[in-house]
Amino acid sequence: METKRGILLVNLGSPNSPTEADLREYLDEFLMDERVLDIPYWLRKLIVRGIVLPIRSKKSAHAYEQIWWPEGSPLLVLSERLQQAIQTRVDMPVEIGMRYGEPSIRRGILRLLERSDGRLDELRLVPLYPHYAMATFETVVVEARRVLADLGHPIRLTVLPPFYDHPDYIEALYDSIRPYLQSPFDYVLFSYHGVPERHLRKSDPTGQHCLRRLDCCQNASPAHRTCYRYQVMRTTEALAQKAGLPEGKYGLSFQSRFGPDTWLQPFTDEEIVRLAKSGVRNLTVLCPAFVADCLETLEEIGIRGREAFLENGGEAFTLIPCLNVNPRWIEVLAGWLQDDTRFNSNNGSVEEPAMSMGEVI
Repeated sequence: METKRGILLVNLGSPNSPTEADLREYLDEFLMDERVLDIPYWLRKLIVRGIVLPIRSKKSAHAYEQIWWPEGSPLLVLSERLQQAIQTRVDMPVEIGMRYGEPSIRRGILRLLERSDGRLDELRLVPLYPHYAMATFETVVVEARRVLADLGHPIRLTVLPPFYDHPDYIEALYDSIRPYLQSPFDYVLFSYHGVPERHLRKSDPTGQHCLRRLDCCQNASPAHRTCYRYQVMRTTEALAQKAGLPEGKYGLSFQSRFGPDTWLQPFTDEEIVRLAKSGVRNLTVLCPAFVADCLETLEEIGIRGREAFLENGGEAFTLIPCLNVNPRWIEVLAGWLQDDTRFNSNNGSVEEPAMSMGEVI
């Protein structure tokens, strides 16, 4: 009997609308995730529901209002376009799921079951994150496993591993940024979503490598399979080499920090100001941690980052769009989805409080 497979493309998610009420609901689900805010439940609940939501919901609603499209949330619209483009290229049903908000991972799996007449033998899970992090890749896999266990269907779960330096991914990235690099620029800034340093240490399966020494990312270790910092550095190096960017003309930084923890540095907002004040007049920014444009790219970088650069002496600011529905990216992703060797079995308990990369790939 032929194996029935279904594909679930998963991204972060979005509120239903750019209103304070919907932002409160969305942020509550997001920030109450123990892999996003990894502190005891009682303290997480106190901070999120007692302090953060009353303050941040209104501010976030205003930010979303500035980037909301007529069709809806940019992230959701772009994810739907990607799903539609992939569906025309593969013979398996393809659905999307969001880790937070709707359509949820559960709804995406149920939709695949409907399209498979209730018999789905294998779920090919695609976390749409090039790099491994607790708050992105890991939480998606854990939630998918939880939903499958809750539904009680004997479905084999396979997962597309992080693809941060896969030659095809780098080629697709280069294809998407090449037109922008043909115009004059002084500097290219690779801005990645930030994570607390604590997350790197918790994700280190050796417990002895990440952030234990200044050059930890330059020394080979099994920890690199789960090290976000190492992986974004590899993406930057690979793409800079592919694009022929000379040393001194590019760098990387980390955006979107939250709370008083020690986060990866340098910080994007500070780096943009520093570059402007140091004489960079024409700045180009790209955000390779995201495969689809969203609040963090369109508002945080495209609006606030641009304003900060121009206010501090910069003259021209270019934000390169994410991969979105770039034809080369669609071709690459469709090829991976049909390649059995690209997917790794991930049938395991959903009970453990944290997951090492060994359980993923």
